Amino acid sequence: MSARDTILGRLRRPVPADLERQAAALVAGNERPPEPAGTLVERFATRLALPSVAATLDRVATLAEVPGAVARYLASQGAAAALYLPPDPALTALDWTGFALTDRAVPDQVAALAMAKAGVAESGSLVFETGPAAPMLPNFLTLHHVVVLAADRLVDRLEDIPADLAGSRAHYWVTGVSGTTDIEGQYVRGAHGPRFLHVVLVG
Repeated sequence: MSARDTILGRLRRPVPADLERQAAALVAGNERPPEPAGTLVERFATRLALPSVAATLDRVATLAEVPGAVARYLASQGAAAALYLPPDPALTALDWTGFALTDRAVPDQVAALAMAKAGVAESGSLVFETGPAAPMLPNFLTLHHVVVLAADRLVDRLEDIPADLAGSRAHYWVTGVSGTTDIEGQYVRGAHGPRFLHVVLVG
């Protein structure tokens, strides 16, 4: 008997009488591995710290403290206080004294700031929407991507992403820094975008 005959023979077999029971058993219970213990913030922080995401996290109580958090981060990286600032009213209203700000990502721009629409504890992902106040391109051009995320926009799982994202022109997801092993089999960070990702969690 050929392999073709064997395959066709199996396809012609009668459907098992307990097929419905077998199907129910496949979807019984939780289809995903259990989430580790901890709050949303703790789980999100754990995901960010994984080598596959390779991001850092800082926490502040209010939006007014964001410039100080950004200054601390850039100083810790030995980088100048130079920053692309998107035209988001919530960010431009802050006190950026001491920073060299630009309204476009110029060549060799060190850092870009962005406001995330949501964060996902399950994966450590950040969700962004695009629009006049939130250009997308600068977030992929600089060495350091600094992201502001409100703690009340942190959700448990991917399915919990806010429904109002559907009303935006477009949105995109970032999970950690970009990397590749295409270059002589060596892992290279920042191959397709920023090399460093830093999240400032507000609240």
